[in-house]
Amino acid sequence: MTENTDVIVVGGGYAGVMAANRLTRRGGVKVTLINPRPAFVERIRLHQLVTGSDDALVDYQEVLAGGVGLVVDTVTRIDAAGRRVTLASGGSLDSDYLIYAVGSGSAVPTVPGAAEYAYLIATLEEAQRLQPVLDAAPASAALTVVGAGPTGLETASELAEQGRKVTLVCGEVLGPYLHPRARRSVARRLAKLGVTVLEGPGATVTAVTPDAVELADGRELPGAVTIWTAGFGVPDLAARSGLSTDDLGRLLTDETLTSVDDARVIATGDSAAPSDLPVRMSCQSAMQLGPQAAETVLSRIAGKQPKNFSVGFFGECISLGRRAGVVQLARKNDAVTRAYYEGGRSMATLKEAVCWSTVWQLKQEARRPGQLDLWFKDRQRQKVLRAKAGKAPADAGRPS
Repeated sequence: MTENTDVIVVGGGYAGVMAANRLTRRGGVKVTLINPRPAFVERIRLHQLVTGSDDALVDYQEVLAGGVGLVVDTVTRIDAAGRRVTLASGGSLDSDYLIYAVGSGSAVPTVPGAAEYAYLIATLEEAQRLQPVLDAAPASAALTVVGAGPTGLETASELAEQGRKVTLVCGEVLGPYLHPRARRSVARRLAKLGVTVLEGPGATVTAVTPDAVELADGRELPGAVTIWTAGFGVPDLAARSGLSTDDLGRLLTDETLTSVDDARVIATGDSAAPSDLPVRMSCQSAMQLGPQAAETVLSRIAGKQPKNFSVGFFGECISLGRRAGVVQLARKNDAVTRAYYEGGRSMATLKEAVCWSTVWQLKQEARRPGQLDLWFKDRQRQKVLRAKAGKAPADAGRPS
């Protein structure tokens, strides 16, 4: 009888679930997914959880393949050499391969007072902590949202649509990813909702107090609740475990998503930094990177050379309340174009379809692993890497 190959997937977000499901395409592979929560979190819906329009949770039984074992716990250390992970509960698990998919969360704010008085929103627990605070705040209370990326835009819009008084503090620019044409469209929608938008050099937060936000130009914005959406960070598990990481803490890998330290450790999603040139942190990239990390493991099990990963982007879809939205189109290499679409119900419906289809893809991968690939890949990455290195990169693969 052939022995099982044990694979542990650390992290049950978009990339982790896709990786775990893809691994089940090969017999003889025992897959264990370790996640601190008993349900899958739709991170792209957390702004809806905060405003009460969705709980942002899906039962793992709906999105995980039947052959995947779920352990609800937190990994506190990875012993790569010993092929073992230590759990917060006090136990440990052994494996032949490990997929590192711990994802990302809120960056720890360094602005004085922000960590103490501002509410973060990048994780389930943060959003759940904020929701009752908003519910308890008077309907007329002034709310301040700091950060004008997708999360900030969607949160500010949802709150304003409910009749809340919202100020959006952008820092330098509103929607930094967006083309100026799409940016103007978003600004018009925010104005229609009554959101006060502050941007430019002076609109940088310098301090947060219990009832106000102070800006670089000396202005003080009184507010009952400050919501902080500026910046993402990653868990420090890899660094604490002695694995090589980039400056942000993402696990350094080659182009096959294999750790530069150990051929049996593979990273995926927001916590991976292939060739120290990571792709944009997003659900889009995680849904593609997850299966490719699994394919690297399956290739090594089969004694084959893993393929280099490839991710392609379509742009960004942003809801602006429940009744409007904007789609910013991009090239497959994530460079934005002039093309965008704005609209009312149609764009809101499209964004809802994007959220729905993401969970649908997880379910399809669980039922038919390896049969679905809806993404167009970026073929320009290798050129970028050669330009970065000043020469053609060496073979990234290593034998297991």
